[in-house]
Amino acid sequence: MLTLPPLSLYIHIPWCVQKCPYCDFNSHAQKGEIPEQQYLSHLLKDLQADLQDFSASIQQRPLQSIFIGGGTPSLFQAESIAYLLAQIQQMIPFSPQIEITLEANPGTAEASRFIGYQQAGVNRISMGIQSFADDKLQKLGRIHNSREAKQAVHYAQQARLRSFNLDLMHGLPDQTLEQALDDLQQAIALNPLHLSWYQLTIEPNTMFAYRPPPLPDDDELWAIFEQGHQLLSQAGYQQYETSAYAKAGYQCQHNLNYWRFGDYLAIGCGAHGKLTFPTGEILRYSKTKHPKGYMRGEYRYEQKNIAEIDRPFEFFMNRFRLLEPTPKTDFEQFTGLSLNKIQPQIQWAMDQQYLIETASHWQITTHGKLFLNDLLEGFLA
Repeated sequence: MLTLPPLSLYIHIPWCVQKCPYCDFNSHAQKGEIPEQQYLSHLLKDLQADLQDFSASIQQRPLQSIFIGGGTPSLFQAESIAYLLAQIQQMIPFSPQIEITLEANPGTAEASRFIGYQQAGVNRISMGIQSFADDKLQKLGRIHNSREAKQAVHYAQQARLRSFNLDLMHGLPDQTLEQALDDLQQAIALNPLHLSWYQLTIEPNTMFAYRPPPLPDDDELWAIFEQGHQLLSQAGYQQYETSAYAKAGYQCQHNLNYWRFGDYLAIGCGAHGKLTFPTGEILRYSKTKHPKGYMRGEYRYEQKNIAEIDRPFEFFMNRFRLLEPTPKTDFEQFTGLSLNKIQPQIQWAMDQQYLIETASHWQITTHGKLFLNDLLEGFLA
């Protein structure tokens, strides 16, 4: 029988100062003044429509987390974020321990604005640093330099937030092992409570896809990961997801809810949501991508039910990103399926040494992590 999982909210703010050549997110370079107040109004109307249409799913569940992503949400004034959060709280209850994250670009950071975000209710900032090497930042199309990145972190520390994250990439154009580790050491020296450390990948329909830069080869990438992981571990960071490291107790609760197959409302241009219904349905939906269409009131773009036959793959595609064991009860409660439905696939995965099984959990092995795509393909319908 399906159990309603924890509920989160994702809010997308699509504008940024300029589009980075590696970015495949739904972001739009700022042209003139951002229609900030108009967009806020549409976000709230979008949420109101979802709360009405999906009331059977939402019921009395409070929000466990809110993530304001982009684009560059820190282009919005703190007063706008305060108004948005206050209005949302009038529409749906917040958990007493709610985590509220806002993504920020160091190039748009101001001390007063960060303090304003904290006063608005934001208790976690995620900072898109990417690198501390100015030449690498230029190649990535970032609008900040190393000095501004460190200054932005200082502002975040002054704001006395519950936590802050630094986004850092490796495998950058022409990057050596020494340069990648130097980036990581500079990040560690700033003592963030959370570090997202991920490899640059060339995504379709980006500038880098049309003009690929020279990247480190596989041997260099493996050396970067291996030595970087060791550096992070020695500095007290625990890896809990493929690209996420945190000090004890500071994992990103919003992302954990994604990966644990939780539910999340989604508002804003191109936002994606997932909701579970007591009737047994699990729904995925998305919003109109372009701001022009969205601000005509054309909010919902598409929605589809996840068929029972597809749920094992959907569940494990998320869950196996995490290093923690997967409770068997989560599979039954959040997919509505019995364990018998997947026993042949589980046995195959254990035969391949991708998984270890106990009476209550499944644990992905180191071998399984290396062959994650192969493991997941075993659960495709």
